[in-house]
Amino acid sequence: MAVKEANDTGAVKTKSKPAVKAKAASKTAVKAKAATKAKAATKAKAATKAKGAVEGKAAAKTKAAAKTEKAKGSSAKVPEKKTLIIMESPHKAETVQKILGSAYTVKACIGHLIDLPKSRIAIDVDRNFEPEYITVRGRSKLLKELQGDAKKSGLVLLASDPDREGEAIAWHLRNAIAAKTDKVPVRRISINEITPQVVKDAVLNPQDINEDLVNAQKARRVLDRLVGYNLSPLLWKKVKNGLSAGRVQSVALRIICEREKEVESFTPEEFWTLDVDFRVGKSAYTAQLVSWRGAKPELKNEESVTAIIAELKDADCVVADIRETERTLRPRPPFTTSQMQQTSANRLGFTARKTMQVAQQLYEGVNVGASRVGLITYMRTDSVRISQTALEEVREWLGQNYPGELPENPVEYTVGKKAQDAHEAIRPTFVQYTPDFIKDYLNRDQLRLYTIIWERFVASQMTNAKTRTVSADIAAGEGLFRIAGTKFIERGFYKVMKLLAAKDEKGSPYPPFKTGDKVAVDKFYPEQHFTQGPPRYTDASIVRVLEEKGIGRPSTYAPIISVLLDRYYVTRSNKQLEPTILGKLINDMLVEYFPHYIDAAFTADMENKLDEVEDSAIKWPDMIREFWTPFKDRLDDVGKTLESFKGSLDEPTDYVCEKCGKPMVKKLGRFGFFLACTGFPECRNTKSIPLAKCPKCGGDIVARKNRGRGKEFYGCTNYPACDFISHYKPINQDCPKCGQFLVEKYDKKNGYHKACINPGCDYLHSDDEEPAGSGQREGGKDDEE
Repeated sequence: MAVKEANDTGAVKTKSKPAVKAKAASKTAVKAKAATKAKAATKAKAATKAKGAVEGKAAAKTKAAAKTEKAKGSSAKVPEKKTLIIMESPHKAETVQKILGSAYTVKACIGHLIDLPKSRIAIDVDRNFEPEYITVRGRSKLLKELQGDAKKSGLVLLASDPDREGEAIAWHLRNAIAAKTDKVPVRRISINEITPQVVKDAVLNPQDINEDLVNAQKARRVLDRLVGYNLSPLLWKKVKNGLSAGRVQSVALRIICEREKEVESFTPEEFWTLDVDFRVGKSAYTAQLVSWRGAKPELKNEESVTAIIAELKDADCVVADIRETERTLRPRPPFTTSQMQQTSANRLGFTARKTMQVAQQLYEGVNVGASRVGLITYMRTDSVRISQTALEEVREWLGQNYPGELPENPVEYTVGKKAQDAHEAIRPTFVQYTPDFIKDYLNRDQLRLYTIIWERFVASQMTNAKTRTVSADIAAGEGLFRIAGTKFIERGFYKVMKLLAAKDEKGSPYPPFKTGDKVAVDKFYPEQHFTQGPPRYTDASIVRVLEEKGIGRPSTYAPIISVLLDRYYVTRSNKQLEPTILGKLINDMLVEYFPHYIDAAFTADMENKLDEVEDSAIKWPDMIREFWTPFKDRLDDVGKTLESFKGSLDEPTDYVCEKCGKPMVKKLGRFGFFLACTGFPECRNTKSIPLAKCPKCGGDIVARKNRGRGKEFYGCTNYPACDFISHYKPINQDCPKCGQFLVEKYDKKNGYHKACINPGCDYLHSDDEEPAGSGQREGGKDDEE
């Protein structure tokens, strides 16, 4: 090797490799003594410079060599082929791909690729109830692509959702890949939250598929098939085509129908209340009558209230007693699936289906700046358990932001006896992502649901709240009136509550009285009320009942409600679930002929047995066989004896078909009743059933739906010539005062009540309500019947 050295004249002199070394440089310096001092100094300087250059070059080579060796070592550990990860959702796959990078290929199977066919029962009852699986129609291309990707990979990791359904999807995928190649290992990973640390830990710790979970899911599918695919044809034969019955949905329908019978049989009773304004100086404070002549007041009519008012007008009024009470409020545990659905229904107005759709989006991941991350843990769970990592993180955050509300020890919550406890509670994946921080990255629905999840979780690990209530009893003649105010003395966990805080939890002012104060009656407020019967179920209350009775599991609550609505067995009115005529007919038939199987206790027992299958306590074919034999015998007997109800819901009408002149009949379809020509199939004319006459032009008022939002309203058939609409449903009754039609209204104060559509008519209107109808369509949008 030669090293180039520049002399003082700028010429380049070549030196041998030994000259580079320090020893050679020293010899050169000795020989240079014979030369002039100037030349020696120059050469010494050049030698030193050359040495530094060579050492720098050597160091660079050493560093490069180290990098090469490191690269060789790392390349030996990394397989030449990539690892293929298969997930259910494309959005989730996108998030995981960004987390893991190019060393992995992440694909989505988009749910089941292999499943039972929809066209037939596909259960061989003579061969140990063996299910017949096929490739789902339209999914064969995707399955082949995944099989091809698996062949090219060094390892396949199946990352479908961490539940029974997800385990079954993974099981089918593993079998499908194994059918094409046995050289690629296929393993299972479970991802409870889509965050970098959890995803990377899951990839490093693959497991085998849980066969017990697969068997539990298989048993559920077989059980549901045997019930649904045998009861549904019976309904087609005896009632009408297109109907369905199910092991769980039919029980839910029964619960809703039984509540409807209670609602219909309830007789409201009149009662009155009496409030009084007591004046102190220039201020007045309202108190309620709680005792009259030493007993609870029974104000059954206006006369009884009027008599009390007459006695109290000139009575002396004095503050008889002041009481203070303190109350401790504990935070509630983080959300389970059912609690999340109930709270979002009550606070946000979400249906169960919408709640799960939005929660799925938060779980799968959203873009937060340059990164994509899942914001909540898995949203199908019945447990309130919190991981140790999450506990440490939230306590650290509270210590920084609310140190005064951080308990000395973590708050523990008990998991229910019926809970499977497969996954921890629903919580934010990063507590640092507060609603204020994340709001710019979410749409309105996502932000509202994320907010209540975040608030519930953080509040669950904070100190208790304490309130003080001050009550004042005012003696007036023979009556006793009471006024109370409540304030927080320690807000505790309520400090993070914003969206979740109810109005009555925000406190009210104390009454400014002292014992012995004299007050004067300022004004009386007598008010008429009627007792209200049991309310119809809402999404929140039916989910609570299903959970309490052990019917279904967290993943099934929303689909149960959706099926009942889609089949027109139930309608949703003012957020309440009301059974239709069809729903009542189907329920009455099933309860009469299959009471044992359409029963909450039986269904809950089946759920417990599915849990036993998952725990390897029983074998799934034995469980199915125990159910099937008596059910099949009952099914055969009913099929022979049940009378036909076909056509029983059709009603003749006075309407005449404008196309062929034949009479029209009222029929029941998928979306409710409609008018159909009796000349079918030659004449296929149908139209909506008129509900009332239009007060503007005399045309027919029919139910319509807005295309964009799907909300039902009632408009004139002469639109656009007539723009009359009403957002309240007309009833088959005319106003006795003005002759226009009445509508059904609902509010929390009065419940369901009637009102005249005519805003100028005072029939059955209260002073504070809006007119029943308005005469403009929104924006001239097209409507759809």
